Amino acid sequence: MSAPRDDARTPGAMEALPGDAMVLRAAEESLAGRRSGLRGLAPFLGPAFIAAVAYVDPGNFVTNMAAGAEYGFLLVWVVVAAVLMSMVIQSLSAKLGIASGMNLAEACRDRYRKPVVRGLWVQAELVAMATDVAEFVGAALGLYLLFGIPLLPAAAITAVASYAILAMQARGFRRLEAVIAGFVGVIVVAFAVQVFLAKPDPAAVAGGLVPRFDGAGSLLLAVGILGATVMPHVIYLHSALTQRRVPAADPAARRKLFRFEVVDVVIAMTIAGLVNLSMLVIAATVFNGAGLTDIGDDLTRVYEGLGSVVGGHADVLFGVALLASGLSSSSIGTLAGQVVMEGFLRRRIPVWLRRTITMAPAFVVLALGIDPVVALVISQVILSFGIPFALVPLLQVTADRRLMGGLVNRRATTIVGVAIAVVVIALNTVLLALLFGGV
Repeated sequence: MSAPRDDARTPGAMEALPGDAMVLRAAEESLAGRRSGLRGLAPFLGPAFIAAVAYVDPGNFVTNMAAGAEYGFLLVWVVVAAVLMSMVIQSLSAKLGIASGMNLAEACRDRYRKPVVRGLWVQAELVAMATDVAEFVGAALGLYLLFGIPLLPAAAITAVASYAILAMQARGFRRLEAVIAGFVGVIVVAFAVQVFLAKPDPAAVAGGLVPRFDGAGSLLLAVGILGATVMPHVIYLHSALTQRRVPAADPAARRKLFRFEVVDVVIAMTIAGLVNLSMLVIAATVFNGAGLTDIGDDLTRVYEGLGSVVGGHADVLFGVALLASGLSSSSIGTLAGQVVMEGFLRRRIPVWLRRTITMAPAFVVLALGIDPVVALVISQVILSFGIPFALVPLLQVTADRRLMGGLVNRRATTIVGVAIAVVVIALNTVLLALLFGGV
């Protein structure tokens, strides 16, 4: 296998800066076996937590709350399955960056013919825009719910805040990772308290682990949950986060580095999964149990309902979590869009310009007075259709021994990945038939 590439560097990748020197030294000591346990793991935690923000973005709030309010605990199994899928997918993405020194967009550009590359780029850009609509609108809605700020001015505040978050990237990957981890912590605490206040029935939650649907509506929400949880843009991003973050010059070091990154993925995706599960469980307990089955797809009504039914400032906690989710995930969406454009086209653009491009559709949605919740739901369905266009190339490149060397996919890994892709494509196909074919 050739050494990881140093050419065509992508600013979206988390490359080390001088301020990260201590972390890099600690990572090198861990790889050399001079640090063990939590001390050995600590320098490698971070990339998956940045990716995990996309798994708890405002789109998840809508799909999970709607699923719980309308169908109770019926779709708990979908959330669990989506999280398990995300662990496999994000591990593969991280492995690509470690083994090849390339991110997925760069690997696709080198592997496929130009028409295919352009097609993949166009759909990835559309997915990035759909993602940003959900994240940007969600943050603006959080400001509106908490402080009564109208949506358009709230969107302007969100834009300024997201620029400030992205500026952290210029000061080193650890600074950005710390900020994002802080946002994740806020979301986790907010939902943990809400679950405590809601007091769900553990037996009812466990009953939702049995796979089943209840008509076209539940299938639509299942696909939305899948699209909101298995995010295609972070499949591209995670490979960029690991591609030059910690140098690993020989195959043994790369294998050890990958093992550390798998632990990072499992921890981060488990946290994201518990947050998603808590959303659905809260809605099922509070709203479905009270017969408020149509409340879940309107986050304003969810906010008001939590305040009136649950109390204990559950509404404020929900608003804070939504704001933290929107601000952090919109910034990560911009980084993903940057990786996509620069990887596919070899075109570098300033991050502020990329932020402006990706947030423009969200401003249009708000300026036209389109229902922000409707925009959120539609964006999640669009995302689910983008998953195969990232997942299939990821499976192909990580199964290429010339590119991956000793970290090439095992046969079992490829089979699991193909099964995930088949499930996603099948769900989307059935959904299309139900929506447009009169099935």
